[in-house]
Amino acid sequence: MFIVYNVLMTVLAPFWVPWMLLRARRRGEQPKWSERTGDYEFQPLKDSKRVWIHAVSVGEVVAATPILKALRNLLPDYEIVLSVTTSSGHHMARDHAVDLYDHLVYFPIDVPRFQLAAMQHVQPSVVAIMETELWLNFLWAAKIFDAKTLLINGRISDRSFARSRKLKTYYRAILEKLDRALMQSERDAEKIRELGATNVEVLGNAKIDQAVEGLQADPEEWRRELDLPAEKPVIVIGSTRGEEEERFVLSALKLVGLENITVIHAPRHLERVPELVKLLKEAGVQPALRSQGKGGQYVILDTYGELDEVYSVADVVIIGGGFADLGGQNLLQPLAHGKPVLHGPHMQNFREAADEADRSGGAQSVSTPEDLAQALLQLIDDPGERASRGRAARELIQKSTGASKRYAQAIADEAKKFQRTA
Repeated sequence: MFIVYNVLMTVLAPFWVPWMLLRARRRGEQPKWSERTGDYEFQPLKDSKRVWIHAVSVGEVVAATPILKALRNLLPDYEIVLSVTTSSGHHMARDHAVDLYDHLVYFPIDVPRFQLAAMQHVQPSVVAIMETELWLNFLWAAKIFDAKTLLINGRISDRSFARSRKLKTYYRAILEKLDRALMQSERDAEKIRELGATNVEVLGNAKIDQAVEGLQADPEEWRRELDLPAEKPVIVIGSTRGEEEERFVLSALKLVGLENITVIHAPRHLERVPELVKLLKEAGVQPALRSQGKGGQYVILDTYGELDEVYSVADVVIIGGGFADLGGQNLLQPLAHGKPVLHGPHMQNFREAADEADRSGGAQSVSTPEDLAQALLQLIDDPGERASRGRAARELIQKSTGASKRYAQAIADEAKKFQRTA
């Protein structure tokens, strides 16, 4: 499979290389291409006291933050290399995790030469991969250098699992190079066992710990910062993805009456901001941009790393990613703040969290703009219902914390056992 995979990578290079370059060009900040070819500026440590954590983009960096904090305490004399794939992930790590790593790099493209070059520079005792980012050549290179390989906070969405089952031979080749698969839930564990993993454990969801970290936010301070009108309920919209979802949510807000509410809207991808502004202006709304230091009745949160605290000012939270068939987005942060959450039906990537939140009463699934408007009006008009759902949300999160320390302990245990062969 190793040979077949790399032959296909070579044959298909005329297709995937332009696609990769085009995706990068669409982002405001370009990656460092020398690092994507494995050319890092630092050199190996003689005692191999280095751990490599890979987090793809913003979501994985956010989830990794409490793990990195715990790891710093457990391995104070080790260096931590944090790699990301996207420029937005790089930006998030620079701005919000800067004290939690020693080296921040771009992940090498999964070509043997690039992966070997990167591994030669890093030479970690442990490689820990966040969530689902499994690359055959990366794990192959890690084993060449005798590194222990861990999947941490592992999860497999229903959609990914359906695709992966068709490529079992490929995934078996990857998973045989994985020393430990540490998963979020029993459901995730069952899926990865079916794909061929053997050493599988369930340690919980680190994103719950990260969600709790945003609770130090002062809602009154954020109200002043965003210049929010005091007399109107606040709706925070988190992580809508694309025009279809933006139109869906805006249709519901019109039914509620935009003049009756205050809205803070954080699109999942900041490249969408100009189109979102245009859409709102067409609807007669003049939005304010957070990046310009403005606030008001409809604020677009076009900044990195503030949403988890901004949830503190919400009366109701709308989570995107599930109104269109996109798999959903993380709803744990607003639940941790004790905010009732409304989301769409397509939450495949966060199915267990969404289902449990719905059962607890902390969240509710809606399928149409009319349903969303009705749910919003019910919560806006009934403070008692709002408070009851908020308590259910907070209690759900509080009983599920602690996974980050378990992941950090697993990494530390493997690092302390490490021995490189001559």
